[in-house]
Amino acid sequence: MEKKNFLDDRGAGVLLPISSLPSPYGIGTLGEEAYHFVDRLVKAGQKYWQVLPAGPTSFGDSPYQSFSAFAGNPYFIDLDTLIQEGLLTNQEVESEEWGEDPEDIDYAILFQNRFKVLKKAYNRSKHQEESSYRTFCRQNTYWLADYCLYMALKFENDNKEWQLWEEDIRFRQKDAVKKWQKKLADEIAFWEFCQYKFYQQWNRLKKYAHKKKIRLIGDIPLYVSMDSADVWAHSDLFELDERKKPINIAGVPPDCFSADGQRWGNPLYDWKAMEKDHFRWWYKRMEANAKLYDVIRIDHFIGIVNFWSIPASCPTAVDGKWRKGPGKKLTDVIKEATKGTDIIAEDLGVVGPNVRKLIQKTGWPGMKILEFAFDGAADNEYLPHNYKDPNCLVYGGTHDNETIMGFYGAKKKKELKYVMDYLQVKKKKQIPMEMIRLGYGSIANTAIFQMQDILGLDNRARMNLPSTVGTNWRWRMLPGAFTREHCRYLKKLCRIYNR
Repeated sequence: MEKKNFLDDRGAGVLLPISSLPSPYGIGTLGEEAYHFVDRLVKAGQKYWQVLPAGPTSFGDSPYQSFSAFAGNPYFIDLDTLIQEGLLTNQEVESEEWGEDPEDIDYAILFQNRFKVLKKAYNRSKHQEESSYRTFCRQNTYWLADYCLYMALKFENDNKEWQLWEEDIRFRQKDAVKKWQKKLADEIAFWEFCQYKFYQQWNRLKKYAHKKKIRLIGDIPLYVSMDSADVWAHSDLFELDERKKPINIAGVPPDCFSADGQRWGNPLYDWKAMEKDHFRWWYKRMEANAKLYDVIRIDHFIGIVNFWSIPASCPTAVDGKWRKGPGKKLTDVIKEATKGTDIIAEDLGVVGPNVRKLIQKTGWPGMKILEFAFDGAADNEYLPHNYKDPNCLVYGGTHDNETIMGFYGAKKKKELKYVMDYLQVKKKKQIPMEMIRLGYGSIANTAIFQMQDILGLDNRARMNLPSTVGTNWRWRMLPGAFTREHCRYLKKLCRIYNR
């Protein structure tokens, strides 16, 4: 009998990255506050906790630009748990600087101090004597050694991207790999320790969430970062030239929001090369993520069908062109690798008939965004009265959007007439909560709202402004901000609308 998908039943959830949890150590972790948040979700009648990608972040601190498609973020390792395990002392942790603003992540300070503290824990650890550590290494042989050597080499090379390393190791010549594995053996073991602790703490939290009947929704970006262990170790699977430089890169074409389009810079997959080994890298990636999450949202799903290819020499996305992706060949592999784990297809953007056809074949739900609904046209596909199929997720906005209060707060009443008439509100400050009610009352099987919108926050709490660097991915929730009143309101909506 085929496993029933979680998303087939009506339910609701909250979007809050691990990084945004309260913590005295500069960034949210997999510690006590994460367990407390799970308990709050239960009180609020929720079924899902959606997080952003949980990988180690690189330049720009974006979880969508990670050093690995498999590894976990060492910043999320809970230091209090390491103290309880006798690997750190309170004094060692409290004597370091973690940032002054509890609502903001200072990534520069984290980079300076977090690894220094984790190295102390590693030096005291006897984890290599634990059978669970040996099992962890054995179960993750596909990616773990490459990632740990890559990270050790990055620190050895003053954090330069791998394209600037010495030629022999850049090209992964056998003698060079052996030489550096020997020379950096202790550093490599440190990065293995970080992954072991991350996954150990993650699995504990996931087990607790399941006990409370909360399911984890994770995101994966379609593309991977050029400066990543994945591209370095599997360069033959990407569109790179003989010098290991990208030939074409990813992005999206010009639209009404951007005259130049978006030039993301990620290397494109060599889909023909990937198909030759039956998309093994993708299989391993999805298999690994299926162990982390109960539901996986594939960001920029449309790129599996058609993708915008930009010559690497072009400074904008204007001169790109549409090319055909692997389509059903890849989605079949994803289904096989995830063994029934729910998949969400992020189908925002230019959704042509081929994309709709593939989504229909997979049976995976797409997304509806309420911030896109109120342009004054009553036939807008994002308005709930136009939803035709309950097999979808409704969001107020995603991590890339303004907060609901930020989006509507700056508009004049004349511009807001349609949305206020639709929601039957008279004041702007009523919009976020009524928008949540609207989503919960829709036919969509699942309703997900950002924590910022539940708290009614303005754009100072915005998670990401696309195509900008320096101020994104930094917002954190204050301790106690998710109150009993918020929980009561959400639970009431769940009861009213059968979620």
